[in-house]
Amino acid sequence: MNTPEVYETGSAEETIAAAERFAASLKAGDTVLYTGEMGAGKTHFTKGIARHFGITEGVASPTFAIVNEYTGGTLDVFHFDLFRISTFDDLYATGFFDYLDRGGIICVEWSENVPTLAENLENVWRVDIAKTGENSRRITIGK
Repeated sequence: MNTPEVYETGSAEETIAAAERFAASLKAGDTVLYTGEMGAGKTHFTKGIARHFGITEGVASPTFAIVNEYTGGTLDVFHFDLFRISTFDDLYATGFFDYLDRGGIICVEWSENVPTLAENLENVWRVDIAKTGENSRRITIGK
């Protein structure tokens, strides 16, 4: 694993901007696995990734939909929430693995709910977002 990048942010907008900078490293087929407590900023981070790829559609948490698709930019962004998913059978039922062939960026909130997920994917980035204050975050990114 390479030395992780660490961003310190003080607002939601700074978290989005950090994600935009990070997204310059992404390419079609990459998967971004998030960890972080509820309200840490995982969806804001996805907003920054989408913004980098020219997606102007509003990015929202996919908690109840399981996946939100954002298209129309230079790359599509597929935003998953695994909060209620805990097995590979459940993950297969969401259609997750079909998205791997679509050539976009897959962003996965609550990736820790399927502990072996990263082992079954290629081109994985890990993003941990930790609250360090009411509005401040420490974002650690590695491969």
